[in-house]
Amino acid sequence: MTASLSSPKPKLGISACLLGAEVRFNGGHKESRLCSRTLSDYFDFVPFCPEVAIGMGIPREPIRLVGAPETPRAVGSVRPELDVTAPLAAYGEKVAGETDDLCGYIFMQQSPSCGLERVKVYQEGGRPSEHKGRGIFAQAFCARRPDLPVEEDGRLNDPILRENFITRVFAYAEWQQLLRAGLTRKALLDFHARHKYLLMATDPLQYKALGQLLGNLTQHDLNELAPRYFSALMAALKKCATRRTHSNVLQHLSGYFKQALSSEEKQEMQQLISQYRHGVVPLVVPLTLLKHHLRRNPHSYVAQQVYLQPHPENLSLRNAL
Repeated sequence: MTASLSSPKPKLGISACLLGAEVRFNGGHKESRLCSRTLSDYFDFVPFCPEVAIGMGIPREPIRLVGAPETPRAVGSVRPELDVTAPLAAYGEKVAGETDDLCGYIFMQQSPSCGLERVKVYQEGGRPSEHKGRGIFAQAFCARRPDLPVEEDGRLNDPILRENFITRVFAYAEWQQLLRAGLTRKALLDFHARHKYLLMATDPLQYKALGQLLGNLTQHDLNELAPRYFSALMAALKKCATRRTHSNVLQHLSGYFKQALSSEEKQEMQQLISQYRHGVVPLVVPLTLLKHHLRRNPHSYVAQQVYLQPHPENLSLRNAL
């Protein structure tokens, strides 16, 4: 139901150690089976190890962050005079500038080079700061690619965060397809129409705001408005949908079939939505019934909604929501 699912696999950047590459400071790895054995069927991974890339070698002296949590430096844990802050930051900017084809990035958690958040920053005397920092490479990379979906490997063990990240990756991939095909007002409006209920589920306020923004499309320069629209969309999709917002979307979508369903079918649909909202059944249950009614009662506008299948069904990401 979304064009991106039948296209070539989206490319994801990833910390090389998560794919089993023995590139860590001690010559080991941190293989993530989720990445190497499950997600690899749906994504083409592009591995990076910034510490190796800047010439630190394997094995090597481990580094750590020191100083102010907002602007830490990466130094050797044995030899503090070994300062690799600038090379790691420069490599982050270089990778960000040379990988326009990436649709997301999975970083190694708590790494002084790759950690996205909660990385220890040490103060004088060797005590960690109360406030955590961000890995130097990750910080530089993300500053150059603020719209790109990024996540840490550990957080992907949470089913809600995993589903949210992969949803954003496929939305990002579809936007890149749109740009390659040629940006037009119609293409932008069609893209928004397909993603409306996905947006309603994650950020109802932005759903209204972006609708209003595109309502005045003819008054704006398309090449200026489109990037602004997409940045706002990606920020909105980063919010995790809740049972309440999912239920609201399910109610809206089931409303398209009110003329076609019998009173018993309507009652069944409402019962399942209520059970989902109260945590009795997972999202996939009312969604499956909704798709059943869509197959029996085709509706072109509902059929094009990315919300119904924002990622490959075989990933079963909504079974635990």
